[in-house]
Amino acid sequence: MWELFQRAAPLLGPALLMTLFLGSTSFVGGCVLGMLIALARISNIRLLRWFAFSYVSIFRGTPLLIQILLIYFGLPTYGIVVGPVAAALVALTLFSAAYLSENFRSGISGVDKGQWEAAWSMGMSYTRTMRRIVLPQALRIAIPPLGSRLIALMKDTSLASTITVVELTRVADQIGATTFRYMEMFVMVGAIYWVINQFLTIVQTLLEAHLSRRYQ
Repeated sequence: MWELFQRAAPLLGPALLMTLFLGSTSFVGGCVLGMLIALARISNIRLLRWFAFSYVSIFRGTPLLIQILLIYFGLPTYGIVVGPVAAALVALTLFSAAYLSENFRSGISGVDKGQWEAAWSMGMSYTRTMRRIVLPQALRIAIPPLGSRLIALMKDTSLASTITVVELTRVADQIGATTFRYMEMFVMVGAIYWVINQFLTIVQTLLEAHLSRRYQ
């Protein structure tokens, strides 16, 4: 096993960085897009609500793998050629945004209506009320599901291997094909995913504790 690890290490290092890049970048992009979609879902404008609902329904209702394949293999049909890393990143971002928008929406809905009324009675605008009063409290409520989504998204990056992105799962498959030691390689890569997600779980727990002390 150690000999196999030494052989795989030069490839696992860059693959690990690619996995972390895909997971973290798509999560940040998904948070930004997801927040916009969440605000559209609670908007008074019917068209925005309809668009946001449709977006969430489509991206939550179809497999991520299909979305990746559509972007990578489907778009070139219309003259839009997207590289494998970019295709995976776009698909992961769009997919995560649908779930994150619901996390943000539930967090915003969880803020007591009295907070809104108090802010408006002080003459605060909608934007300022959202930025100064509502979003900080909504974030504290949304932290647990956001953390769970990041962990799930980090595992979802393994699907990028289907379009030749060289991340952890792809390396495990490549080395397994040349050594015929698939079991050891996938156990090794599984352990790496486990370590990553345990670290993220610890960070999430510490962040929850910090926000609870701050806003209690």
